[in-house]
Amino acid sequence: MIKTRKFNIGFLIVLTSFTIYTLLDTFVLENSYSNVKKSSSITQTSTKSSGEITKNETSYEDDNIKIELKTYEEYNTKIYVADITLSDASFLKTALAKNSYGKNVKENTSTIASNNNAILAINGDFYGAQERGYVLRNGVIYRNTARSNQEDLVIYEDGSFEIIKEEDVSLESLLEKGAYNVLSFGPALIENYNISVTKNDEVGKSMASNPRTLIGMIDNLHYVFIVSDGRTSESEGLSLYELATLAQKLNIKTAYNLDGGGSSTMYFNGKVINNPTTSGRNISERSVSDIVYIGY
Repeated sequence: MIKTRKFNIGFLIVLTSFTIYTLLDTFVLENSYSNVKKSSSITQTSTKSSGEITKNETSYEDDNIKIELKTYEEYNTKIYVADITLSDASFLKTALAKNSYGKNVKENTSTIASNNNAILAINGDFYGAQERGYVLRNGVIYRNTARSNQEDLVIYEDGSFEIIKEEDVSLESLLEKGAYNVLSFGPALIENYNISVTKNDEVGKSMASNPRTLIGMIDNLHYVFIVSDGRTSESEGLSLYELATLAQKLNIKTAYNLDGGGSSTMYFNGKVINNPTTSGRNISERSVSDIVYIGY
């Protein structure tokens, strides 16, 4: 009897304690696991730029990204050159207009850049203006139909560049090799430091002098974005050969021509820094399908 009574009293004490704790936990005590989640999120954000950020109209620098912007006046044209050094290839990115793939999905370069918190951005290859041609963005295949005689720029996960012809290699095999982005406009301007276009080469039936956009690599994790103004009395524009000549002077190992004309736009530190124009009569951005950018 005594043992049974002690057991019952002990059981009641345990049961009562558990009930009180459960009530306190539900209605009074703060859950520690919610704080762990918040601090984890904060830590992840802070690692993006844990040190000092310095920026002005011509430069940006933090722990991972360094950008120096210079302007040139050559061939009666104003040219904007962004010299970029990264600590990791993951800071070289692409983005789609409205974060969606589609032929008629377009936004201004500055809008796409702002929506993705880009530090520096240029227009991409305007894939939506073409029915065919490879589209690989951030490791995702959106279109794998090849165009004949089409030169693409492949950007691999390690940040290295390669020029390929679509008819020579499938997009799936490039993905297996580690391709992360494929830009399909062209042509290639510089390959292994050598100019790969002639004075007569042009994109389609475009005029010889145009606004232009170029992406290039100098060395491992060292890149260059170039945009030139054009089609105005203040800035004539460049031919492909002139753009390639400039790239060679800048010691660029691999240089690739992106969509030009009214699409050519450079965005830096929150604003468009060049003078985009389609006709030369109005200075305004043309909406595009995609951008290439530097950011987190």
